Amino acid sequence: MFTGIIEALGKIHSFSTSGSNKTFWISSPLSSGFRVDQSVSHSGVCLTVEEVRDDRHRVTAIQETLDKTTLNTWTEGGLVNLERCLQQGGRLDGHIVQGHVDTTGVCTGYQDMKGSWEYRIRFSPSFAPLVIEKGSISLNGISLTIFDVDVDAFSVAIIPYTYTHTTMQDLRPGDPVNLEFDMIGKYVQRQASLHVAAASRA
Repeated sequence: MFTGIIEALGKIHSFSTSGSNKTFWISSPLSSGFRVDQSVSHSGVCLTVEEVRDDRHRVTAIQETLDKTTLNTWTEGGLVNLERCLQQGGRLDGHIVQGHVDTTGVCTGYQDMKGSWEYRIRFSPSFAPLVIEKGSISLNGISLTIFDVDVDAFSVAIIPYTYTHTTMQDLRPGDPVNLEFDMIGKYVQRQASLHVAAASRA
């Protein structure tokens, strides 16, 4: 379980492919403190630490993860947002994030507001019921507030600290993003769909 509050940036040192899997070596200020089997959010994707060497750690993504996230676009030298799992008794500064990416979206707009930055994100309209004005979303692992909602797009605004300390500084139109919608919203949608299905059978 995560909160969407990024702790550090990691740099992709190298990657390799074995069968349908992809393995990444990532260097970061946090890596030396990781332990094998620890769950860490990598730009919104929960991955298990497999090995630690000095300031680097190794993770592997299977085909299911590669199909549903942006990991296939990661390249050597690229940056990723890192967050360790929530500690019991810790503060929930963002919102409840599982690290289970629902889908990918695309950045379609970027605007420097001279003190903040705004991004427009397009997504599949099939997820529209989960996107609400002033609701929460995990975008590349970052807990953000949604505004200017449309059936297939929304906007987010970034403060200077978030811009400087996350990969938002590199996000530009055309870039893909990992999206995880609010977990509570997903449960509400599921419950509503079950009621509709039950009513149709009655």
